[in-house]
Amino acid sequence: MAAPHGLGNPISDFDPSTATIALVTFNRSRLLSRLLESIARMEPKPGHVVVVDNASTDDTSQVVESFQGRLGTELVYRRLDTNTGGSGGFSEGVRVAYELGSTWIWLMDDDVEVIPDGLARMGHWTPRFKSIQGRRYDYDGSEFYWQYRIAERMGIPIPFAPAGFDDSGFKEMNSGCFEGMFIHRDVVRQIGLPDPRFFIYWDDQLYGWLASRVTTSVIVDEFVLRRTREIKQWDMGVRHMNASSDAYRYYIMRNRAIIKKYYRAEGVYNPVLFGVGTALTFGKELIRLLFVERTIRGTSNLWRGLRDGRSITRDRSFETMPSLI
Repeated sequence: MAAPHGLGNPISDFDPSTATIALVTFNRSRLLSRLLESIARMEPKPGHVVVVDNASTDDTSQVVESFQGRLGTELVYRRLDTNTGGSGGFSEGVRVAYELGSTWIWLMDDDVEVIPDGLARMGHWTPRFKSIQGRRYDYDGSEFYWQYRIAERMGIPIPFAPAGFDDSGFKEMNSGCFEGMFIHRDVVRQIGLPDPRFFIYWDDQLYGWLASRVTTSVIVDEFVLRRTREIKQWDMGVRHMNASSDAYRYYIMRNRAIIKKYYRAEGVYNPVLFGVGTALTFGKELIRLLFVERTIRGTSNLWRGLRDGRSITRDRSFETMPSLI
């Protein structure tokens, strides 16, 4: 494995005990166990690991209990009363990590595992940046390409943003992904907690965008995670398109209205360009249905999401998440 691109000695420049891994899980105890095993093998380890359980009905609680005392760091378990989706889970995970006094919060889903020196690799960049995204390997070991830049006024990812890195080892980004976001508490204090109202989809992109408005956000050329769950894909050569679900299709469209609320609050909303972004999103989901899932069933969820999004748009009581200052 290549040496980290980072600066300085991770022991002197970065204290691993100030970091917390906050992970979200729901009814995937086998994947959760694999992730916790990888954390047990990490060196160095974070000061805390927070497991947010979205009201799982499997043996998740027993799996977490089995790692108490053998993870090599403090394990904090938060079981929620209801399934709040990934958005609610990450909002709670950031809240708990922040209240623990963590300087750095590393977010991840339960379907990844950590590269043994992943925390040190991220720590190398902490003298320079406060919003950092590492890279990850896909299920088959290939390099996963993540769309790290968005067309801001349209609110959609730019699929052709360059994948390569120069000698600096980083690229500026204006997005985010909760599968590996590494964020400083100062940034969290300014932008607040992730918005749980998304339930799923667009929540991490928006949170990363908000972070990029208060600090220089970067993706770094460090492989720190590996996906452990295979997802059906359409191989497009340079890029892949993953399979989706009816729930994802619904929230992809509905949650455009939440993004619109934030854009208006931040003074960047352009109705024409944002509308183009929404239309392109709709078209992309139709392509996903046809070429990845080989069906036309599911379009009703896209229309339903648009309809329910209009109710959010008309809600004058809607307020964006407050800062923690």
